[in-house]
Amino acid sequence: MILKKREREDFNNRIFHWPDIQTFREEAATKQIFYETSHTVGAVWCMRPGQTLPIHSHENADDIWIIIEGTADFYPECGEMVPIKAGDVIVARAGEKHGMTNNSDEDFVMIGIAGPTPIGFIPHNHE
Repeated sequence: MILKKREREDFNNRIFHWPDIQTFREEAATKQIFYETSHTVGAVWCMRPGQTLPIHSHENADDIWIIIEGTADFYPECGEMVPIKAGDVIVARAGEKHGMTNNSDEDFVMIGIAGPTPIGFIPHNHE
């Protein structure tokens, strides 16, 4: 079989390079959406030390986090914490709580894929 070679630029809506997408802000964790369809949404999350993604859930959507850089405290339930690190994949099924805080001295980066869309956002408190 002979394959036709194509350029990456021909697929800029299908091939993404996360370092080009990441954005940090000093005031809050940053979510940079890099694609969205009627089924799923993908985002790069960037967190400076001390920044938090509040504990929340999605009524009908699964949320998958792929940790790229750093460490953080993951909240699988209100009042619970599990350390996570680069290389981990976190799965929160519809209705399952999830959130995190970057309590390290280093930046934290993860890719999140969620669906079906719209994913919604139900906030929860640790209390």
